[in-house]
Amino acid sequence: MTDSPPSVLFTDPRDADAISDEQPPFFTDLNLDQVVGALTSGRKDYDLAPVFHTPIRDTATIRHRHEVFRDLEDPELVREIGAFAGRMREMRRQLAQVDKLRHPYQRETWFLDAVATYGDAVGNLADSLERLSPASAGLTAFRDFLTGYRTGDAFTESTERARSLRTRLSEIRYNLHITGSRIRVSAYQDQADYGAEVIGVFEKFQQGEAKDHRVAYRSTVDMNHVEEAVLDRVARLFPDVFAELDTYCERHRDHLDPTVVAFDREIQFYLAYLEFIAPLEDAGLPFCCPRVDDASKEEYGEGVFDLALAAKLVEDRTPVVTNHFELSGPERVIVVSGPNQGGKTTFARTFGQLHHLAALGCPVPGRRARLFLCDQLFTHFERGENLTDLSGKLHDDLIRVHDILDRATPSSVVVMNEVFTSTTLSDAVLLGTRVLKSVIDRDLLCVCVTFVDELASLGPSTVSMVSTVVPADPATRTYRVVRKPADGLAHALAIAEKYALTYRQLKERIAS
Repeated sequence: MTDSPPSVLFTDPRDADAISDEQPPFFTDLNLDQVVGALTSGRKDYDLAPVFHTPIRDTATIRHRHEVFRDLEDPELVREIGAFAGRMREMRRQLAQVDKLRHPYQRETWFLDAVATYGDAVGNLADSLERLSPASAGLTAFRDFLTGYRTGDAFTESTERARSLRTRLSEIRYNLHITGSRIRVSAYQDQADYGAEVIGVFEKFQQGEAKDHRVAYRSTVDMNHVEEAVLDRVARLFPDVFAELDTYCERHRDHLDPTVVAFDREIQFYLAYLEFIAPLEDAGLPFCCPRVDDASKEEYGEGVFDLALAAKLVEDRTPVVTNHFELSGPERVIVVSGPNQGGKTTFARTFGQLHHLAALGCPVPGRRARLFLCDQLFTHFERGENLTDLSGKLHDDLIRVHDILDRATPSSVVVMNEVFTSTTLSDAVLLGTRVLKSVIDRDLLCVCVTFVDELASLGPSTVSMVSTVVPADPATRTYRVVRKPADGLAHALAIAEKYALTYRQLKERIAS
């Protein structure tokens, strides 16, 4: 046994204290708020959003999580952990019901059921982990803990006494003598069951199934005053077992082990993510555990895609286009140009999503990937005019970009989408050049989506990528972003689209 309890999320469980409830500022720009909303849907009890909000800053913990994800490729292990989670949910439901009940003996019997459910959850999971032998350090450490905990005196005494008490309570028999509005409760002393005798006498006359005239009583947990009075009198008839019930519930009020409870929550991080990506994998989309490096800034991604967009497209049975990128040597900045609605913004979002998901230790969307472990992720996406801000959109862009450059470190990643679109081309070239040179001087990794083709050739640090069209039909986008020199048409297309003068728009106007 280690000094600190095992965790499937952290190599050092004390790192859990760093989890933040606050959603990162870049989530909305990258549509990660949609992803986390889907991941946590139906799992409100586990409060998972903060875990998905908080990136990891050391590669050891990321490898720790990758190992657990690899273990959970075993569907039987996932089923067993899912069954454990189901029993724990049932236990919490039983404990919640305890707080709602009025009568002390009814509360105590529900508590007894909750302890029994918890015991089954722990015992069955311990057996499953022993049998399936997970390889990850996280699940192996928890298995070893669970084995010791399950065989320990405290757990054994608690579960065995609970089982014994439930058996003794289930064996209680008593008589109810109902005379008018009076009920007398007495001990059962092997009196004859006249109901069974009557049924036996008339059974020989039965000629077929008869209509059931029995009254269906209400099904509710709460007892009425009559039922409570009956229970009080039953307790007087059997004082020993009810006294033992009182003592047991008082002694085992804190029967839950915090490590088991923590595992129940932490493992949902993995189950939620695997459940979310399962339909995408079924549709043929690849996921991989990336190589994450906190030193080298050489990166690549093969077959990568926007996770939020892919989830919608797969649901609508629409094909998902994947892309590739690579940064090597001095390359730090990807400048993406090309026609509007061609997949440039989607590519930028993909780049940002990959870095956040990699920093969570999650499999990323793509066949193969190597990613830098950044310390901060910044985004600058175009915003509409704010009518209450008299300073204007360009001023807002400059303030936001200045704030990013002021806070970023050489280990940061920046994603900029359509910066300085509200100014003239010459000013956009001037401002964009100064901003990207500042990015390069700070040695930041960056994706910059722009209509300014000149920014794609600022030196060896920049890589030009272009969203492509079908050669035979320039109005048709492929949504593929490929590495090639900017073709000088991005700004011309933007102007043509603004004034409805593209080939497609002209054809539509002529036809009408």
